[in-house]
Amino acid sequence: MIDYFDHSFLFIDYHGEPFRWDEVRRAQLRAELDAYFARLYGLTRDELRYILDPKEVHGEDFPGETFRVLKEKEVKQFGEYRTRRLVLEAWDAQQG
Repeated sequence: MIDYFDHSFLFIDYHGEPFRWDEVRRAQLRAELDAYFARLYGLTRDELRYILDPKEVHGEDFPGETFRVLKEKEVKQFGEYRTRRLVLEAWDAQQG
């Protein structure tokens, strides 16, 4: 397990305090990484949309789902599928 005092990361050259946990910032960074790696894998925006929510692309009758539990949790907590929105916004921001 890695912790703040793990000396194997001394090459990073960061000498400040540990970063405070920020759930909103963490979600944004995770979305930016998801969009970035989707690009590295050569996905199109529509393919990424399909991965995030196949029913959005093919309709509610489509039999497959990828992140159903995450989607349901976020819709309940935030009133929207936040991950989908953040990842696609990050994708669009990285476009130009």
